[in-house]
This record gives sequence, C-alpha cells and structure tokens, in this order.
Amino acid sequence: MLGALIAAAPISVSALDSPTRKTGRSGRLNLSFEPYELQLRHAFNLARNQRTTTPGVQVQIEYDGIIGYGEASMPPYLGESVASVTEFLSRLDLSQFSDPFRIEDIHEYMESVAPNNRAAKASIDIALHDLTGKIMGQPWYKIWGLNPDNTPNTSFTISYDANPSEMKKKIEETAPFKVVKVKMGVGHDKETVEALRRVSDVPICVDANQGWADKEEALEMCHWLADRNCLFVEQPMDKSAIDDTAWLRERSPLPIIADEFIQRLPDVKRAAQAYDGINIKLMKSTGMHEAYQMATMARSLGLKVMLGCMTETSCAVSAAAQLAPLADWADLDGNLLISNDIFDGMKIVDGKITLPDRPGIGVVKV
Repeated sequence: MLGALIAAAPISVSALDSPTRKTGRSGRLNLSFEPYELQLRHAFNLARNQRTTTPGVQVQIEYDGIIGYGEASMPPYLGESVASVTEFLSRLDLSQFSDPFRIEDIHEYMESVAPNNRAAKASIDIALHDLTGKIMGQPWYKIWGLNPDNTPNTSFTISYDANPSEMKKKIEETAPFKVVKVKMGVGHDKETVEALRRVSDVPICVDANQGWADKEEALEMCHWLADRNCLFVEQPMDKSAIDDTAWLRERSPLPIIADEFIQRLPDVKRAAQAYDGINIKLMKSTGMHEAYQMATMARSLGLKVMLGCMTETSCAVSAAAQLAPLADWADLDGNLLISNDIFDGMKIVDGKITLPDRPGIGVVKV
C-alpha cells in the first residue's frame, strides 16, 4: 500500500536536485513527497522509549518552476507514521489552489480533509513558507519583521547511556554549546547531571518527558537542579496532571515549561494556568503559520517562549529557526543529532542560532 501511495505522488530526481527554479509555468501548486528515515548519531534514551532512528517524509511543492521544501518528522509519541503521513498527503489536491500565498485557506482545507495529522500538515506549511519566501525573495524572519541578531543560544541534547564510553562521547559533544539539555525521567537523572558537572559548568535545562512520578519528587528535583545551574524544567509530570503542575509551579525555584501538554493554539491559554512557558514545535503546531500565532499569544499572556524540534533535517529546523528572534530559549539541535542531513540551512555559531540570508526558510539541498 505504501508503495502505491508513493507511486501516486512521484518525485523526479531532477526536481529533488533543483536549486529553486525550473523552466515552465504551471499556475498551480504541485505536491510531491517521499519517505526519508533519519539516522541518529547516538541512541535516544527517553522516559518512555529508546530509538536509533526517526521516520520522516520529505515534501516538495512546486509553483511556476519554484520549489518549496517541507518535512514531516514523526517520533513515536506523536502517533503519526510514514504510512499515515503519506496517506494524508495523497488525499490532498493542492492543484485547486492557484495562489501559494493563501496559506490560511490551505490550512482550512487540510483541516477539512482530516483532523490531527499535525506533522503531515506541518510538512505542507513549511513547504508553502519556503515557496512564498522564495517568490518574494526574502527569508521569513525578515517578512515577519524580526531581528536575526536577537536569536538565542540553542541547547544541545544528551540522554543517559549505561555504557560509560558512550556517555563520555555524548558529554564531549556538548563542548561547543553554551546550554546543554538533559533528557530525564529514565531513573538516572542525577547521575547524568553529575557526569556532566564533572567536566563542565555550562548552564543546563532538563526535559523530564512526563517521567517524574509525582509532585513531591518533581519539587525535590527542581530544588536539586537549581543548585546545579539549571535554567528551567520541561514537562516534569504527566500532561494530564494539571493541578499538580500548578502546585509545582507555585513552589519551584525554576520555571516550568509545557512540552507534551502544548500542541496547538487553543492549548496556549490552558498552559497559562499551570506553566511558566511553552515549548513550540512545528510538528505539533502544524507548522510555521500557527507557531507564530502561538508565540505571539504566549507573549500576550506573560508566558516564556521556547522553540523546540524533533530529530529533523535542517529543513524543518531552519523553518523553526525563522521564529527564533521571538524566543527566550531554543532547542533547535535536531539536525545535529542525525548523520544523514540532506539540507544546508541555519548554523550554530559559538552556541548561537545564526540565520542564513536566503529566501524562504533558508535551506538548499546538499
């Protein structure tokens, strides 16, 4: 079935290898896509699973010879797969749209085709932003009127590994970065931080991925981390534990940031009841269009803004980076965690997100 779906939306090698413009004018949006599995440099050990790969789908939208790139990345907890994404994309008829700037209308159309499918919708949204930015000849941070000098440092993510030599390699890879993100909730939380602290005093942030059992444990960990130069804690407890999270926020010496709790725009106001900030990810928000609205709403509610990502190529990471000047913190290292990136885009220079002066989302295929 998957082969049939992909055959229904073939991708020519010439289209994949094109810079941005080809000859001919179509006057319609032409969608093509293909699966692309991301290979992790190290095993990712999270509170609820371990993995060495992340399934993905690469997307292109062509309009009048200009190509916009997009991407869907599907870690297990999103509930999407290559099969579900390609099935959703195969149902779309973007050829009915003659104007790629009708992004709002296209989002409404995608919602009418099927609910959820957030990563699949994000892949279309990212490609549309890349395409329209290229048509305008401007990167999206300029279109939004954002100052690229205001981008934050990005954190670099590590997780616990029982193999001491592998753990040592992970810690050594954090050296170029000014913030380190530690994945927690796996039973070795303090051990991982202490291993890092033996060689570095760089600020850390932690992501428990809903892994702490109760509010008392979470509060104890927050106090312990506050004494070890920690900036904030992401999703300490289950996303359904709203009252316990609000209790924790009132007592914690560290900001509490929503991750799994926050998906799309309607969740932002709910997050303000129990969290100090939100982590916006394109694969959850259906792309850049809604992510920008979430960031501006969060600001209006006094919430901190963090930009995150999944394990992704530089395509989706560079798309998220266009929003970076709006963020207090960023965790845009997904492209650095894989060994088979096929794009060149945003760079990390001395720990800081650096946006390329290229139109669209700022990527080229390599």
